Amino acid sequence: MNQKALIDLLHELVAIDTTSGRTEAQRHLQAHVATTLLEQDSRFTVSTSPAASFPWTLVRTEATGPYLLFACHVDTVPVGNENVWDHPPFSPITRDGVIYGRGTVDMKGGLVAAASALLQAASHGKPVALLMTSDEEIGSLGAPDASASLTDLDIGAVIIPEATENKIITGHRGALWLEAKSSGRAAHGSTPERGENAALKLTSVLERARTQLPLLADERLGSETWNLGMISSGTAPNIVPAEASATIDMRTVNTGDHLLDWWQDQTGLASVDIVLRLPALRTDPANPWLQALPAEVSDKPAPYFTDGSILSQSLPDTPIVVWGPGVPSQMHALNEHLPIQSLETATQNFRGAVQTWQTEQKASTEARY
Repeated sequence: MNQKALIDLLHELVAIDTTSGRTEAQRHLQAHVATTLLEQDSRFTVSTSPAASFPWTLVRTEATGPYLLFACHVDTVPVGNENVWDHPPFSPITRDGVIYGRGTVDMKGGLVAAASALLQAASHGKPVALLMTSDEEIGSLGAPDASASLTDLDIGAVIIPEATENKIITGHRGALWLEAKSSGRAAHGSTPERGENAALKLTSVLERARTQLPLLADERLGSETWNLGMISSGTAPNIVPAEASATIDMRTVNTGDHLLDWWQDQTGLASVDIVLRLPALRTDPANPWLQALPAEVSDKPAPYFTDGSILSQSLPDTPIVVWGPGVPSQMHALNEHLPIQSLETATQNFRGAVQTWQTEQKASTEARY
């Protein structure tokens, strides 16, 4: 793909509103990418999910040997109030060397760059594949089904084209989201002594968490964090609340078992339920394949989680990196935009990774075993 083709395809993808939960829109976008690739080169095999809640599409070259896999989610976060955007979020425009629209950075720009690399792979007979997943933004919900599609495919390495300023990132923290609930006894708000305030029980636990939660630190992934994301209680101002709940977002450097144990041990809580649990992602920066890639390997982790958390469970010995165009600050941002130069750099990087794949993959595979 030349520059115009890259920009045109990105415009087409951004124009499709694939906000998380819009299943058919995500399925349509995946089909559009697959059709676009097949129109330019027929040497692809396309597999798709059955009519299910979380669509996925796998496009791969007809080649032999371990595959280099690009894994891209196609959903985006909500735009919020469209009226405060400088340009309509689903009517992409290119101006002064910058492409504007929801999803340009997270991560349709990376998807376009990966598609371009896949076309090069087909023309050179390289074993390269593109996996498109759904609903990553709300907890990598589509990744388990998509990951199952790789069962019969030998995967040698994975690139996840999220925004990294085109630097290679070898890991990120996991995520543990919990819903903590407390219970009490309702009473009239004028006589609170007759009731048992569930909200006060819950806030007492949350206050302890600020100083007592056993957050760990990791040399490569950084420190664990926690955030009170949502809280609710009561039915009216003049009623003592009988129930209260809070949703906690914790970013973990391992399985998060120690954090789950802490919440479950707290007096004042009636229940603690897991909403989301994703392990941390780690790839050895010294892997020979990484050293041969045409970009800088960063010593910092990605601040966000990716589908790599799920893929790493089914591909435990496979190097997985996060590497793509755009700056992380534009992810989920108002007036999200991607410089054309960043998109072109990612495209050239991915083409370089494809070009050296069979040679460097052999060294990487031997290092693994």
